Amino acid sequence: MVSAEVVEYRPRFGRGLAVAVAGLGVVGLVSGLATDWRATLPFLAPVAFVVLWMWAAYWHPAVIVTPAGVELRNVTRTIELPWPTIERVETRYALTLHTAYGDYAAWAAPAPGRSQSITAGKDAARNLPESTYRAGTVGSGDLLVGASGQAAAIVRARWEQLRVAGALDDPRLERGRPRVRWHVATLAAMGVLLAASVLALTI
Repeated sequence: MVSAEVVEYRPRFGRGLAVAVAGLGVVGLVSGLATDWRATLPFLAPVAFVVLWMWAAYWHPAVIVTPAGVELRNVTRTIELPWPTIERVETRYALTLHTAYGDYAAWAAPAPGRSQSITAGKDAARNLPESTYRAGTVGSGDLLVGASGQAAAIVRARWEQLRVAGALDDPRLERGRPRVRWHVATLAAMGVLLAASVLALTI
């Protein structure tokens, strides 16, 4: 949650995993440097690469709902999808927005596993936005036990508010394709660390 107008969704599991891996990496490096720093030096770049990858894949990704639309912050890029372009919200494999520009999935909101869906309680399918229910049923990806369902509920609630208010009655596209921001710094850092890792481990 960022504010009443802007809501940022990131699953707790992904952030916890990123922190755990980063912690193990740092502890391992500190221990290695303390005991045999020469033997540990070649592993600095590989560990840094893994930590950066975990941050990029599990900590940084998010679904951001704003007054202007939905931003899908994935591993390599952030895609801005204005509300008038969104036509349908699905959660079969991950939160996926079907838009006038095409279909875009959220890395931060994968659908729950089969075991999660089977063991989900009745509350996981209650009080969801109206557009969630299709023929009176709720798909497994829409259940609140999974990241896809939690993110979809946030998106659908704001989307329905705008539809009821008539804000989407006459949708007009300002541009022919969505605005995309590539994560250049992250990609460049990963490239450098990957090259340094290969070099360090092969020399």
